[in-house]
Amino acid sequence: MLQIISILLENKTGALMRVTGLLTARGYNIDSLTVARTLDPELSRMTIGVAIEPHQRRQLIKHMNKLINVLQATDLTDSPAVTRELVLMRVRAPQESRTAILKEAEIFGARVVDSTLEGFALEATGDIEKLDEFIDIMRSYGEIEVTRGGAVAVSLESKKLRLSPPVPRGAEEGKSEEKNGVI
Repeated sequence: MLQIISILLENKTGALMRVTGLLTARGYNIDSLTVARTLDPELSRMTIGVAIEPHQRRQLIKHMNKLINVLQATDLTDSPAVTRELVLMRVRAPQESRTAILKEAEIFGARVVDSTLEGFALEATGDIEKLDEFIDIMRSYGEIEVTRGGAVAVSLESKKLRLSPPVPRGAEEGKSEEKNGVI
């Protein structure tokens, strides 16, 4: 089953590698991964889609929450959340299919971002299953090229994060020196 994990982490070198390394070490294949800065430039939000057995999900979240730079890992698979994916698609089709392609694109909420004599470039966002269906329909019209952007998700739960801000590097070193009696 595909698990959707949302991770809030410090925007630091090696953070992505630690998260993906944890998954790789346990033999999990990453289906999709997106990461970008949040409104706070020192934090990033990562959304990972990974195929995992349902009984292993809770344990994986616990391990992720223990990683350096991870402030909070949350399983959004079964919780109230909005999950979307972006697909860019090039459809090459004969002239007589163009009207049908445009009608199908409209039904799926896709928009034409480029048009040539050979076909269209389309952009669509939506549920992963809906986009899979859209891709299958477009295959019937001709040759297609597909680029998927990976899932992004946001929780709809009303609870607020209670996180303390990241500790600056210099402050961490000062605390460890104080503990050891060195100042």
